[in-house]
Amino acid sequence: MSAPDNPVTDRADALHGPHYERLLTPAVVLDFLADRPGAANGMTARQVVQAICGFSTAFGERRLRTIVVALREAGHAVCADPTHGYFMATTDAELDAACEFLYDRALTSLRQISAMKRVALPDLRGQLALAIHEEKTA
Repeated sequence: MSAPDNPVTDRADALHGPHYERLLTPAVVLDFLADRPGAANGMTARQVVQAICGFSTAFGERRLRTIVVALREAGHAVCADPTHGYFMATTDAELDAACEFLYDRALTSLRQISAMKRVALPDLRGQLALAIHEEKTA
């Protein structure tokens, strides 16, 4: 379910959207987080966007999350959790904890899909593997 419409936030997002595209880039986010290594230096999405751009809106936080996914997919150890916020891993333990958090979140989503489709989770995994295999050969 989406969040209720908020005219003030929607207007701010519309005004600041182009600025975020210029100010909030993968390189800038990576550099920013590299200067704040370790969980003890973590910051919330709002704090990161505010620190980089000088202002923060819901659009900026969404853009940051999208950038973080891209950085992770490029192999960067960008970690995040509700307790510490976003940070760069400095130890194997920090990286492992962040990966475990992502794994648990993914598993929760898969359990929901399993329940909604009324398919056992192991059977769902087989269906997912089949769908992935079909996409690779097509």
